[in-house]
Amino acid sequence: MTNVRIGVMYDRAWAPEGLPEFARQAEALGADDVWVVEDLGWAGGVSAAAVALGATRRVRVGIGIAPAPLRSPALLAMELATLARVFPGRLVAGIGHGVPEWMAQVGAAPRSPLALLEETITSVRALLRGERVELAGREVRLDDVGLVHPPAEVPPVVAGVVRPRSLELSGRAADGTVIAEGHGPDDLENAHALIAKGGAGPDHTLTVFAFACVGDDPDEVTRALHPHTEGHAAWLGRPQDEVFTVAGPAAQAAQKVGELAEAGADTVVLRFAGEQPLRQLEAVLARR
Repeated sequence: MTNVRIGVMYDRAWAPEGLPEFARQAEALGADDVWVVEDLGWAGGVSAAAVALGATRRVRVGIGIAPAPLRSPALLAMELATLARVFPGRLVAGIGHGVPEWMAQVGAAPRSPLALLEETITSVRALLRGERVELAGREVRLDDVGLVHPPAEVPPVVAGVVRPRSLELSGRAADGTVIAEGHGPDDLENAHALIAKGGAGPDHTLTVFAFACVGDDPDEVTRALHPHTEGHAAWLGRPQDEVFTVAGPAAQAAQKVGELAEAGADTVVLRFAGEQPLRQLEAVLARR
């Protein structure tokens, strides 16, 4: 477990004004990452990342994730470049398909989700590298676009994906892959194979989100996690008791983080349920 980065998610249900102090305290406890969420109706990922970065000095901040259908690649690259220049080396930019139902709600459902995601990731990475981009793709059109202020230190652009073809796409187009909550070590082995099939190099990173609840009372832990695991079980198409969690007493939770690390996770981002999430985080970090 010693080589894995341990991060914490600022849950979408928590009020935005609480993010600065949460990020500061997570950093003080020794967390490596703070990840912010962008879901329809909750909060904007780029603005939340800016808040977290501005409140801290060391911790890395991840955007998990910006839905490609809601983003012009040029505008997204401009926003990311600004953050990367002001806070060099501290940003990870996650981009994904977005939830199809939410994209339809705002009139942004793409004709080809796979093409849109690949063209967006490819364009954003090129723009952040300071290149001028010409692209007449299936979903994205850019006519000689470049950034006036590209970052000196280019942030990694990672793909938040789940399905097999999307995992291959991530291996082909992104700097890393973000795996959603509920996936355990066996899932990571399968994901690694698909990412490698896409052509990922040795520097391709794997970030894993995980539902977490640290406590000595198993009934309380189960109650806290139940609404999360129930919803994800339906989404993943598996029994609720097969949804992977980092749960139980601190030593057991730390062991679960270690299992993800042994299966190939470079970063594990804990999404805490229950009371006092920072105290739960502290308990896990104490056993790294």
